Amino acid sequence: MLKVKSVTKKFGELTAVNNLSFDVSQGQVFGIAGPNGAGKSTLYNLITGFYKFDGIIELDGKNISGLPTHKIARLGIARTFQIPQIFESMTVEESVNLGCRFGNIGKYDPGYSDEMIAFTSLQEERHSKTNLLNLLGKKRLMIAAAMATKPKILMVDEPMAGLNAFEIKEMTALIKKINQEVNITIIIIEHFMKVLTELANPILVIENGTQICIGSPEEITSNPEVIACYLGDSHDA
Repeated sequence: MLKVKSVTKKFGELTAVNNLSFDVSQGQVFGIAGPNGAGKSTLYNLITGFYKFDGIIELDGKNISGLPTHKIARLGIARTFQIPQIFESMTVEESVNLGCRFGNIGKYDPGYSDEMIAFTSLQEERHSKTNLLNLLGKKRLMIAAAMATKPKILMVDEPMAGLNAFEIKEMTALIKKINQEVNITIIIIEHFMKVLTELANPILVIENGTQICIGSPEEITSNPEVIACYLGDSHDA
C-alpha cells in the first residue's frame, strides 16, 4: 500500500533520515519507535509532503514523492501532530466539517462529519470552541478532522503524549476502533513501548535516521540493539 524506498533527508550536514526503506500493508497498524531526535517526525513530514528528499515514496503504486501536502492528503493520507494543531477560532463541528470538505473524495458530506464527531466521542463538545477542549479532546478532534477526509492511511504522531493513564486507555481503544471497525491503515509514532507493542505489528525502530530493526513486538523488545539504543534498563517497566 505505502512503499518507502531508500529515502534520505539531509538538513545541511545533518542526515535526519538515512536510506530508509519499508512497506506498509493495507489494514496494518505500523509502528515507528526510536529515541528523541531519531528522525521519526521528519519521516512523517517526508511522507506527507512537507520536505523534498532523495528516494521514492509510493501510495498504491503511485509515486507521491515531491507532491504538495494537499495533493497527498486528497490521495488518502491524513495525519495528526504530537502538539495539537487546531483552529482555535472554530467550533469542533466546524473543524471536522473543514476536514470533510477537504477530503480525498472531493465531495462534502456533512453526515459523515456527524459520524466522525460521534465516533471520537465529541458530541457534547461539538458546538464548543476548540481552544476550550482539554488535551485529550484536542487529540480526539485532530483524529476526527483527519478521519473526516476519508483517508486510506491515518498517521498519528505520539497520540499518548501528555495523557494520564486513563486517557491513554481511551486513546488506545480509539486507535484500535479506527483500524478494526473502519478498516483504516494506521501508522503510529509512539514513545510508550507498552502501548506501541499492544497496538502495532510490525514496528520499525530507528536511531539517528537509520533503521535499527523492524519486526514483531516480540522481536523488537528482545533485540539487543533496540534495548541498547532505546529501551535501556526501563524496557521491562
